[in-house]
Amino acid sequence: MPKQLLFTKFLNGHLAAPVTALLEAVHVHPKHPQAPISNAFAMEILVFLVLIAYFLIVRFTLSVEKPGAFQHLAEMTNGFVEDQGHQIIGHGSERFVTYLTALFLFILLSNLMGLIPGLESPTADVVVPLGMALMTFLYYHFHGIRANGAAYIKQFLGPVWWLYPLLFPIEVISHFARVLSLTVRLYANMFAGDLLTLAFFSLVPIGIPLIFLGLHLGVAVIQAYVFMLLATIYLSLAVAHDH
Repeated sequence: MPKQLLFTKFLNGHLAAPVTALLEAVHVHPKHPQAPISNAFAMEILVFLVLIAYFLIVRFTLSVEKPGAFQHLAEMTNGFVEDQGHQIIGHGSERFVTYLTALFLFILLSNLMGLIPGLESPTADVVVPLGMALMTFLYYHFHGIRANGAAYIKQFLGPVWWLYPLLFPIEVISHFARVLSLTVRLYANMFAGDLLTLAFFSLVPIGIPLIFLGLHLGVAVIQAYVFMLLATIYLSLAVAHDH
């Protein structure tokens, strides 16, 4: 039986049977049928619930005369992402703000989970960054095709027709390499941060670990921003009309 966090135990205690049945129905056989929900997935669910609660609070406390702290935070976050999108993508960037904001908040909160005793950063499990990288990969290609139609293929061919056979496979590989880049960058930084913090807490439980907690906080914010920034850049390249 794998080591389970308290929230993971709670989920497995109440949902193990239906989750195992669902996995078996799609021919996936969990190694531990009594505990099919992993810590990383449990932490993702917790992040999702926290964000839903946050969005609901913002929605039901909206006020023009007396905006609250949550509303100010939401407006600052949305304004920041909107400004980044406008600077990088330009005209029409508004349609992507919702996705980029949700992506940024999900990664940020996931990264910060590791700072709370009894919890873990789901982004320290390679499957989670990989899932977000693949989702971003599909998202920007979808909008690239939506914006350019069949002309989107020009992005993979280059400006000179006789180089098409050479450039096409290179461009395809480079786009798949973006998935690897997004995944490894986020996973490696968060895994190393969690491991380093845990190691110093085990060796010196007072004082010094606070320095690494501050470092972990900085890395968590920076990595969420970098992931969102790269997603914005990929979107800008995909929807550009001068391929």
